[in-house]
Amino acid sequence: MSLTKQEVESVARLARLEITEGEIGRVVEKLSSIIDFVDQLQTANTDDVMPMAHPLDMGQRLRTDEIFEADQRNRYQVNAPEVEAGLYLVPKVIE
Repeated sequence: MSLTKQEVESVARLARLEITEGEIGRVVEKLSSIIDFVDQLQTANTDDVMPMAHPLDMGQRLRTDEIFEADQRNRYQVNAPEVEAGLYLVPKVIE
């Protein structure tokens, strides 16, 4: 699929890109080749390919979930204007 000069100018205007008359021909050619490559990729058979989130077959290293600090919620809530059942109460802003 080849792009036209008008299509590229329209996209450039929407993207707030300034393309000069001298550059427009080269940009049309390059964008058309990118779209042709994407079309070529669309024809690849991917029926037996499992979707993946990462190209490497590895698990994520996670740290152990350990508590390092003491619970000081009550100490912090002493300074709050209003607290109920361990929660900060704030004024209603949406009616």
